[in-house]
Order: sequence, then structure tokens, then C-alpha cells
Amino acid sequence: MNVYFDNAATTAVDAEVIKEMLNVLQSKHGNPSSIHSFGREAKAILERARKNIATHLNASPSEIFFTSGGTEADNMAIRNAVQDYDIKHIISSPLEHHAVLHSIEDLVHKGKVTVSHVALTENGHIDLNDLEKQLQKHPGALVSLMHANNEIGNILPIEEVGELCKKYNAHFHSDTVQSVCHYPIDLQKINVDFIAASAHKFHGPKGIGFIYIKGSRKISPLIHGGGQERNMRGGTENMSGIVGLSKAFEMAHANMKEHAAHIQSIKTHMINRLEAELKGVKFNGDAKGNSLYTVLNVMLPATDDYEMMLMKLDMSGVAASAGSACSSGSNVGSHVIAALGLNIERRPVIRFSFSKYNTIAEADFCIETLKSFYPKDTVEKASVVEKAAT
Repeated sequence: MNVYFDNAATTAVDAEVIKEMLNVLQSKHGNPSSIHSFGREAKAILERARKNIATHLNASPSEIFFTSGGTEADNMAIRNAVQDYDIKHIISSPLEHHAVLHSIEDLVHKGKVTVSHVALTENGHIDLNDLEKQLQKHPGALVSLMHANNEIGNILPIEEVGELCKKYNAHFHSDTVQSVCHYPIDLQKINVDFIAASAHKFHGPKGIGFIYIKGSRKISPLIHGGGQERNMRGGTENMSGIVGLSKAFEMAHANMKEHAAHIQSIKTHMINRLEAELKGVKFNGDAKGNSLYTVLNVMLPATDDYEMMLMKLDMSGVAASAGSACSSGSNVGSHVIAALGLNIERRPVIRFSFSKYNTIAEADFCIETLKSFYPKDTVEKASVVEKAAT
């Protein structure tokens, strides 16, 4: 059996999405900036996709701008908000994606801003009391906090953060790459100025995403060119990618509750079996509470070959990761685990992340594989599978 449990890194493209994209690639080749019939047809397709996304987010189509993905959207929001609103301080956290952390670090290095990190609770949530204290010290700051963490899965109370930002006249950017299309997001109910999304996290193609810019906020382009995206993002639009993004968006929202229940059942199953059958296993973050149903970050029992655990899993047919696909892939490379201050000496830390295509049988195979790497005295009791066989 081959099991893909690295869906937080990227998801398989849905067959219906591919079908929509192929139609555009094969027969809708006009440039949406051209004024002839081919261009007008392409422009109409582009704007339908924009409207579809905006409708599902309860936003205006004029607030959606297509980008190459979440990284570009994060960079655009952070860099240009700092520039255009003369922001001198950013409030963030050490758990952010590198697209956010490195953008802020670069601005600090260039002397554009200062930065402070919000305190974390014991299980890795943002301390809202500390956030308010920092906002009191830095009213008008840019707050950049991700909606759902890509490594441990913790979910930010985004509406509460938005209200705090409103109270202190702060600008609010949230990387929603892991939460868009997995949770309903109503941008009329959340006081957020910028969000970022990427299609390949919800069964769309790679290389396409969008930034939401609240209508009352005005920032400059990050990429200059021919005036595409209403002068906000130069370069001919990725038409097939945009259509794929729109189709994946539509499908995810149509089946969100069903998929959430299915995926949560897999996560819960893995938590229950690992707790029962591997001595000393722990879960990083708020795995049983307010966290993504798609992500489970596991600290396995200590072993001398802890550095080889991912490779051993891979060789046994299970694809997982130690954290963000943008990092080195080693335990040491996870800035999120480091920020939590966890003692991981000789303990493998593995992120398993799930999608609608995964099954309970795959979870069982993964668990039995993990157990095979440990001596019998570490394996707590007979597995569910073994009990069923007897």
C-alpha cells in the first residue's frame, strides 16, 4: 500500500478540476487583455472565476486579485501595507509560515520596521491578552497572524483578533492558506484587511492563488507590468490555473461538511490508536481541540534512529513530513516545534496531513508501520486490526 499523508504540503488535483483546465488550455487561448472576441471571451471566464471566489467568501469581486500563490500574496500584503501606510511596527508570531517570517525579517533588516512576537499558550495558541497589550503599545501596527498553522494545525480565533485590531486601528493580515476551502470564511463578519490563499491546498493546481484586499484598503502592486488585475498585478493571467482554482473552490464549498467529517474521523482514529498502542506518544499543538481536522503533528517515542524515521516511513510506503514543505524536512528545521520549546531529544516529530481521498485503512497501515519500528515493550497492546483478526 502507498499512503499519501502530506496534504498540508500539497493535494492531488481533482479530476473535475483538470477537466475544466484542459478545456481552457485546448480551446480558450485568448489573452484577457485583448479587445477582440477571443480576448473578450477569456476576460469573461476570468471575471466569472473571480466572482465565484468572492461569492463563497462573501466579498466583492473587486477585492480579489489573482497571484502565483500564497507566498506572493503574503509578500504583497506585508511589504506594500508597510510601504503605503507608513507602518513602523509589525506584530506577528514565531509560528508563521516562512513567507511571512522571512518577509518581516527582510523589512526589519532594511530598517523599515520593528517587530514583536505575541506570547504563546502552552499548547501553541496565540495569547490574546498579550496581543492586546502589544496593540496598546503599538496602535496602528500591522498584525500578521495565520488563521491555521500548517505544522501543528492550531486555529486562530480570527474574529476576535480582527476586533482587537479594529479597536486599536491596526491593519490585519492573515495567511489563510491552510483554512480556505476547509472552513467557511465570511469576510463580512471578520475585520481582516488582507488574506492569502493557494489552490494546491484544496485540490487545485499549483502556481495559482489570490490575495483578498479589503475595499477600504489601498496598496500598491508588488509586480509591475501591463496593468493586469486592475493595475494590481502585472503579467498575463494564468487562465487555466485561475479556472482550476475557481472549480476547486466551488467543489470544496459544495462538499465542505461531508469532507470535514470524513477527514476528522481519520485524524481521530489515528489519535486514539496511537495513544492506545505506542507508549509515550504525544501530540503537538491543540490536536484534540481547536485545530485543523486535516493536520496531526505527532511526537513519537524516543529511538536511536529518530533522524531516519521519515525515510523509513517513505521506504515502507507512507509519505509524511516533519513540517512545512518549505523547510529542510528535518526535526531541527521546524521553527514551529522550536518555538513551542519542546524537548524532542531522540524523538521523531512527524506531521501527518489528510485529504478527502484518504481512508481509515490507510491510517491503520500507517500506524502498523510505525509500530513495526519499535521494540515490543514500546508497543502498548494489541492493535485494533489484530483484535479484529482474532
